[in-house]
Amino acid sequence: MVSKKIIDEWLSAPFDQETQDSVKALVKNREKLEDAFYKSLEFGTGGLRGIMGVGTNRINKYTLGKSTQGLSKFLKKKFPAEKIKVVVAFDCRNNSKVFAKIVADIFTANNIYCFLFNDLRPTPELSFAVRHLKCHCGIVLTASHNPPEYNGYKVYGRDGGQLVPPDDKNLINEIKKTNYDEIKFEGNPGKLEFIDKELDNAYHQTVLKDAIMHDQDKGQLKIVFTSIHGTSITAIPQVLKKAGYKKVFIVKEQEKPDGDFPTVASPNPEEKEALNLAVKLADQKQADIVLGTDPDSDRLGVVIRDLNNNPYYLNGNQIMVVLTEYIVSKKKLSGNQFIASTIVSTPMIEMIAKAHKIQYKSCLTGFKWIARLIEIHPELDFIAGGEESFGYLVGSGVRDKDAVSTSLLVCELASELKLQGINIYDFLLKCFKKYGLFQERLLSITKKGKSGAENISKLMQDFRDKKTSKIGGVNIQIIEDYKNSIRKNLKTKKKEEIYLPKSDVLIFSLEDGSRIALRPSGTEPKIKFYFSVNTYYDPKKSLKENQKGLDQKINLFIKDLID
Repeated sequence: MVSKKIIDEWLSAPFDQETQDSVKALVKNREKLEDAFYKSLEFGTGGLRGIMGVGTNRINKYTLGKSTQGLSKFLKKKFPAEKIKVVVAFDCRNNSKVFAKIVADIFTANNIYCFLFNDLRPTPELSFAVRHLKCHCGIVLTASHNPPEYNGYKVYGRDGGQLVPPDDKNLINEIKKTNYDEIKFEGNPGKLEFIDKELDNAYHQTVLKDAIMHDQDKGQLKIVFTSIHGTSITAIPQVLKKAGYKKVFIVKEQEKPDGDFPTVASPNPEEKEALNLAVKLADQKQADIVLGTDPDSDRLGVVIRDLNNNPYYLNGNQIMVVLTEYIVSKKKLSGNQFIASTIVSTPMIEMIAKAHKIQYKSCLTGFKWIARLIEIHPELDFIAGGEESFGYLVGSGVRDKDAVSTSLLVCELASELKLQGINIYDFLLKCFKKYGLFQERLLSITKKGKSGAENISKLMQDFRDKKTSKIGGVNIQIIEDYKNSIRKNLKTKKKEEIYLPKSDVLIFSLEDGSRIALRPSGTEPKIKFYFSVNTYYDPKKSLKENQKGLDQKINLFIKDLID
């Protein structure tokens, strides 16, 4: 039950009349009131993210203001003797530009110099800008791939990566200690500088340097590209043109940035339906590949041609595999390099590292952890890294997943293969023949609101409490509990400490090489189940035939765990 004290606070100064009127309207609907105020928005794997509207559990000028005022105090404590600089960017979402200006004004009102992009830009460009401009912090207003009613606030540290412990915890503490009447909304124009083309050019040059892999003819590759109404329209066509790609067909219906995303149910390239218009255009143009990004251009969906010339949708793990195998095969390797992926991504990435005699490093879910690996291992050369949720990065010029450089890298692979008379599908099959056939599947269960959050927490605890030794009839060999930092071998009874930051994740490794991971989403009201199974790849059979048995195994696991 929301306390009367909190509601009364939002019905008086410093909250403006429009906000107070909206709260009064909510009071008439107890369920909506409860959902808007039952908690304060919390930083997750992707920063601050929520539905726009009034309330402590919503994205609005006051929750963003409170976060920015707290962040200003945090920066002054962390860098007491320095002239602090920040950079702010925003995506195509409704209110993002307005929110960005509010955030910038609060920074300048706190005597913090602020660079503000004058128009929407990709999130990876913001990550690049932090380091390029030698800023102490970066902010981008975005809710990534979430539905239209959402917006969000990603915070980046001095290294260009999103905040990790202890900085994230220290920031949260400062925000909690900040009162709404402390927010300084009146900006200082003398501390504000708008930026645009100079940063674009520098970012594009870094992308070209990191992602160009060959100097052969690229003009014959046919590419269909869609921004799905997002920010990538400001970067990807330009970068591809600079790299020598001439046949780029843009999906006109989705070219214009639009926070309502009118042509899709969800602006998420992980969902096939979001790429329907692009695939239709690809069929018309007989294009080799389709590229589609989420609204803030950090995730990339890729559609290629199978052996029958039909569209084939690569999943996030497959994108990682083909790109990583391609990159390491092009690099001069000394053993002093590393590639990285998250603990819920395909085991194939580690196998690629071993095959090429370079280092492999795993980390928690969230690209901030890959950025952290780059930062804490300056003695090693970071080649590339990714996560199963359609996020990938090549090179260290950016410190977040980057659909711009990844798009170029996909085109580099596709164009080089085309000159050899094959395509990415052929290359994927070669990887399966070399490393074995791995099949992954993500199952997400949505649980909205306060009751949903409680349900997810209970589900995770129930799985921890279960004394099961089998899943789908297969013996569990190892249980990894990242919340309690314990790895237990059920066969040997041996327990080991997990030397990674605590996180609400459970991973079950089975005797047949299968792996099942469970974690609540840090950005959406969902609990996620990650399944990975594998077998020998039979080249005499089609990929679909090879996958049939693996799909059946995953279905059995799902039935045992959820049904």
